[in-house]
Amino acid sequence: MQRPERIIADASKQNWVDRYAPEMVQPYLKLSRIDRPIGTWLLLFPGLWSISLAAPAGAFPNFWLFILFGIGALVMRGAGCTLNDIADREFDAKVERTKKRPLPSGQVSLTQAIFWLALQCLIGLLILLQFNLFAIALGAASLLLVAIYPFAKRFTYWPQFFLGLAFNYGALLGWASVQGNLTLAPIILYLAGITWTLGYDTIYAHQDKEDDVLIGVKSTALKFGNATGRWLIGFYCLTIIGILVSGYVLGLTAPFYTIMAGAAVHLAWQIKMLDIDDPDLCLILFKSNKIFGALVLMAIIAGKFNLPF
Repeated sequence: MQRPERIIADASKQNWVDRYAPEMVQPYLKLSRIDRPIGTWLLLFPGLWSISLAAPAGAFPNFWLFILFGIGALVMRGAGCTLNDIADREFDAKVERTKKRPLPSGQVSLTQAIFWLALQCLIGLLILLQFNLFAIALGAASLLLVAIYPFAKRFTYWPQFFLGLAFNYGALLGWASVQGNLTLAPIILYLAGITWTLGYDTIYAHQDKEDDVLIGVKSTALKFGNATGRWLIGFYCLTIIGILVSGYVLGLTAPFYTIMAGAAVHLAWQIKMLDIDDPDLCLILFKSNKIFGALVLMAIIAGKFNLPF
C-alpha cells in the first residue's frame, strides 16, 4: 500500500516503488534511487554512446553489451547513492528534500545500508568480470572516483566535477569493452560528458542551495549564483563540441551531425528556460537530460550508416 508520507520529495508521486513494491524492500530500493530512475539513465548514456562509437562502420552496436551496461548502471548507481546516503545521513536529516530518505528517517539502520551497499557492489563486480581484462582493470580504477564524490561537497565548491568524473566513466569503459584499448575518441567523449554533468548537476543543485548554506556544504550552484546561465553556456558548448569532435575523429556520417543539431537545441532550451529560484523547474530541466542522452545515442548510431538525410 502506498504511504504518501514516505514518498521522497524529488520522486514522482506515482513512482512504482511506493505504489507496488513490498513495504519491507521499499527502503532498499530507495537507497538505490530506483524510485528516481533519471540518475541511472544519466550514468548509462555515456557507456551506450561509447559502445556505439566503437562499433564498426555500417554496424549496429553490440546489444549484449547494452544489456550488461544497463544492469551495471542500475546497480552501480544504486551503490553510489547508497554510499552517498551513508556519508550524508546527518546532513540529509536537516534538508527538507532529503529528510525522508531511508537512513535519516530510520527506515533502515546503518548496518543494513552497508550490507545493501556490499551486495550491489558484488553484482557490479560480476558484471565487470564479463568484459576483457583491459576493461576489467579500467573499471576497477573507477571505484576511487565513486568513493571520493560523496565527500567532495565538504572540501570544494566543485563536487559536480567529481560527479562528472565518476558518472561519465562509461565513456571510457564502453569503448574498452569493445576494443580492449583506449584511443582519442572515447577520451574526448569522456571530457564532453564531464562538462555535460557540470551543467545538469548545477541545475539540480539549485534546488538545495539554501539548505546547503545552512548546513555548510558546497556546490557549483552556490559558486556560480546568478551567473549560472553563463556557466551553463560554456559547459554545454564544450559538451556539444566534444561529442562532435569524437564523432569526426571516427568519420561518422552526415546523420550524426543532423541529429546532434537537435541535441544542441535541447541544451539551449534548458538554458533559456532556467530559473534558478524555481526548484520545481530545475528538477524538470535536470530530468530532461534523458532526452539529450537519447538524442546523442541516436546520432552516433545513425552516424555509422550512410542514411539519406
